[in-house]
Amino acid sequence: MGGELRLGFRDRMKTAAELKAEILGLTRAYSALTHGVNRPGYGEGAQRAFVPGETLIPYAGRVFTEDEVEAAISATLDFWLTLGKEGECFEEELAQFLGVKRSILVNSGSSANLVAFSALTSHKLGDRRIRPGDEVITCAAGFPTTVAPILQNNAVPVFLDADPLTLNAHLERLEEAVVPGKTKAVMMAHTLGNPFDLETITNFCRQHELWLIEDNCDALGATYTLPSSQLLDPPVAPKQGEGGSTPQLPRFTGTFGDLSTQSFYPPHHLTLGEGGAVNIVGKMLLKVLVESFRDWGRDCWCASGKENTCNKRFQWQLGELPLGYDHKYIYSHLGYNLKPLDIQAAIGRQQIKKLPAFIEARRANWEYLRRGLAGLEEFFDFHLPTHASKWTPRGFEWRTQEGPRCSPSWFGFMMLVKPAAPFSRTELARHLDKNRIGNRMLFGGNLLRQPAFVQVRKENPGAMRVMSDLSGADRLMNEAIFVGVYPGLTRAMLDYIVETVSAFCKKA
Repeated sequence: MGGELRLGFRDRMKTAAELKAEILGLTRAYSALTHGVNRPGYGEGAQRAFVPGETLIPYAGRVFTEDEVEAAISATLDFWLTLGKEGECFEEELAQFLGVKRSILVNSGSSANLVAFSALTSHKLGDRRIRPGDEVITCAAGFPTTVAPILQNNAVPVFLDADPLTLNAHLERLEEAVVPGKTKAVMMAHTLGNPFDLETITNFCRQHELWLIEDNCDALGATYTLPSSQLLDPPVAPKQGEGGSTPQLPRFTGTFGDLSTQSFYPPHHLTLGEGGAVNIVGKMLLKVLVESFRDWGRDCWCASGKENTCNKRFQWQLGELPLGYDHKYIYSHLGYNLKPLDIQAAIGRQQIKKLPAFIEARRANWEYLRRGLAGLEEFFDFHLPTHASKWTPRGFEWRTQEGPRCSPSWFGFMMLVKPAAPFSRTELARHLDKNRIGNRMLFGGNLLRQPAFVQVRKENPGAMRVMSDLSGADRLMNEAIFVGVYPGLTRAMLDYIVETVSAFCKKA
């Protein structure tokens, strides 16, 4: 009845807007009653019940309030479903936060890596396109879908070893990894929220005219300070900072390369349930290519529900199609369908408002654990930011006075069990599990030891190259373990982690 509904014999007519407001009010009340454990571990959530040894301490998880639940229900009631106005707004808000030209939403961080890499294989890039057999430099330790797109596009990953303390690539053999005419790109992750050596990598890519893809899935909000003269493409709105004699620009990771990627899976810095994004740092041609590979490989760039953005929908002639074939059904690439839902974007729009507080909570929680475990250096090597030489209660000490700096947006608190420790990493993991403390190893560890990669090398020994014995990646595989720092942790939870690890070490 034109937006009205009679609810009962004695009820007046209620409009759709009134009904929606009532539903959303009840939604907020329901969420407040049922989602208390998902609130941030600071503010009102700091006092929630915690029973040591009984209450699970996750290594990561969803952190949200009634705002996200209301946004999801509101978007569901609108029932647009596929990416629409909420998606457009979230893409703009994410791009503004980072300071990049555009952010393009996809359905996962792994899809973001696949789409970003695939975009660089486009024939529209001419001689700079990545072709089958071309080589891409990456790191041997980490998450498999940082590397999988290289192989899935029939390129050759060239593996550098990992630094066990920073978790990022050892770069002393970086120049040796180059094969003129074959090396086309670098694709690496800022592992566990710690920026890799962007000073060296950006200079290297510029010198050799290589593409750079930053896998920023673990590191949303991390910053890196680099002399302005060494930047590849400046962001839209760089944030000014302080430095030495050369002007310094502290910038978010994900803004130094040609493309970067984000993940919005629940353990990450903000969540859409599932989801990810490809960030277009500077070159707008890459936006068209990323969207094409995300959206079935089509040549048309109209958003869902829109037509004739180019104003010549029936005037194109591409391939061997007839003149005037509908541009919405012309495909220039072998693409995918990797869009998320508008409902997810609505959740993201509420999450990004909380992102600065989430980032600071991660840093504060990491620092609290580091201080609490400061007496255990006999048993552990602890994670260090790139370019730092040591941690002290006063802060990090840096390798050089005027060199680059970084501020990680920590994904977890990593401990490396020393070879001489009286216990193994597995024994510690079992003890943490027994005491209800969530923990994880460094994702895939040395990726070349994983069955999928072993099988690839078995079937095609030339499918990848390795630059060293990968002893650093092996050490991470055998000795690394991390616990959570995510913003849902309370001070009581952090204290229990410190007490449990400390007691275990003393009894060992």
